[in-house]
Amino acid sequence: MACFINRWVRVTLVVLATIFGFTAGGSVSSAFAGELDYGKVGSPVHLVVGYQPYYTESWSGVVMRPMKFYEKYLPKGSTVEFAVGLQGAIIVNAMLAGKQQIGYMGDMPAIVSTTKENVADLRIVATVGLGVDQCNNFLARTDAPKFANQKEAINWLNGKQVAVPKGACADRFAQAVFEKMGVKPSAYLNQNIEVITSGFRVGKIDAAVIWEPTASRLVAEGLAKRIASGNAVNEHDGAFLVMRADLIKQRPDVVKAWLNAELDAEQYMADPKNADAVIRMVLAQTTGFKEKELWSALYGRIPDAQGGTPVRLVLPYTITPEASDLITRATKFLHSIKSIDVDKLRPDAVMPEFTQAILKERGLTSPVGVIKALPETDYKGK
Repeated sequence: MACFINRWVRVTLVVLATIFGFTAGGSVSSAFAGELDYGKVGSPVHLVVGYQPYYTESWSGVVMRPMKFYEKYLPKGSTVEFAVGLQGAIIVNAMLAGKQQIGYMGDMPAIVSTTKENVADLRIVATVGLGVDQCNNFLARTDAPKFANQKEAINWLNGKQVAVPKGACADRFAQAVFEKMGVKPSAYLNQNIEVITSGFRVGKIDAAVIWEPTASRLVAEGLAKRIASGNAVNEHDGAFLVMRADLIKQRPDVVKAWLNAELDAEQYMADPKNADAVIRMVLAQTTGFKEKELWSALYGRIPDAQGGTPVRLVLPYTITPEASDLITRATKFLHSIKSIDVDKLRPDAVMPEFTQAILKERGLTSPVGVIKALPETDYKGK
């Protein structure tokens, strides 16, 4: 897996930069001469959808693939191809290159994607998940002290070696926590998941911040233990649905169709009767994880002292105030580390109007679902 990621990271995408024009109110103008052709409204369309089975917060895309909720809404004769992205940046690059039109990704790559309009215009159109312990997880070496609470655990990180994949949601969370609590690690290391795993195994790091389901796998394998999450300092994590602007402009019928299907997928995930089925879907689309590790990542109840909360995931669907606040703060962070050139997104980078209209049409309000933490005794799998 590491080789696959590195190979993609090394690939240089050569895309002709084109000047984009936009009209007020978030609509897309016709000035973009390089846009793709998706056919006339109502005609069959072929979509390539990037999604992340290895990021729990965006698992509605995993559910969508086998359940095919989109078949109910897309024009007859349409086809959909799903492409696994081992990290959000891979999906962003594919969308910028015109190889994918829709992408499920975490907050950081989603935000970055909207700032590349000199290459291709991408928009955030929905929130597929919000939580406090899906990306925002502090893990420590197994011989770390037993802490009475999260704040005691975080203060222990003073003078310790802490690793994160820098530029990711984990980096934003870790730096926010350190700033709020005045913590100064002796080393703040930029490491990917594989290196962090190895670091815990051989005792080279004291702690790390990592997302689900990898966090649950490291704990299950006895390589690390949980010590804190985002609820210690009221820090959210999130995942979003991103679409190409030329698709939005040319095929609002397709956008509405996919977002109706996304609503169905989120409601399916939120129904506790479907928990076992959801985990089987994820297991079939991932490698290197055991069924119980995946179940723990989305449904497992974590002790309060280690950062656990009664709710593992909120499914807002639309762009709620909480989602907007996360986007605002994450944008400022990305600008501060020079990952993007702006500290505030252009107004039309985020387009909540489609999801808002669908909620109204279907007589629903946000959130469309909540996934509550379940005791380990509720797990009935292998």
